[in-house]
Amino acid sequence: MKKLILLLTLSVFIAATADAQTGDQKYLPKVQSLDSTLYNLYAVISGEKGEKRDWDLFKYLFHADAQLIPSGKNQEGVIGARYMSPDGYVTSSGKWLEENGFFEKEIYRKVDTFGNITQVFSTYESYRSEKDEKPFARGINSIQLLHDGSRYWIINIYWMAETPENPLPEKYLPN
Repeated sequence: MKKLILLLTLSVFIAATADAQTGDQKYLPKVQSLDSTLYNLYAVISGEKGEKRDWDLFKYLFHADAQLIPSGKNQEGVIGARYMSPDGYVTSSGKWLEENGFFEKEIYRKVDTFGNITQVFSTYESYRSEKDEKPFARGINSIQLLHDGSRYWIINIYWMAETPENPLPEKYLPN
């Protein structure tokens, strides 16, 4: 009986490892360059109403300790930030994105790199449908990435939406 349990446990471990390696092979090209990593970040959360997102790819983009940090004023007018893991983001926002339709498009980027770390200020526009002509929101994603020698990892995304009191600066808009 112990041998059977050990054999079943080993079989499950091997199958899980094979699935993880298949996922690595499937998604690895999507994180080879800064451009491909950022393209896939925006693409994976975007889709029409009712369109499923590839949440496995979304999670693959991020380092295990990554944080997604929206910031801004709450209903009482107090400025703050909320911290989520990639799983937490999927839990809190995934269903809404799929049920309502959401497209986020990068319109400008400022990149600073030192060694294996990169900081990107990525100006975005948000739409409910790809057919929409005007965005319903704009803002800046501050994205920190690590290049480990073989791929890019998103370490953090810290963002803030534009408001009437805090419009996007010209230097972060396309010319």
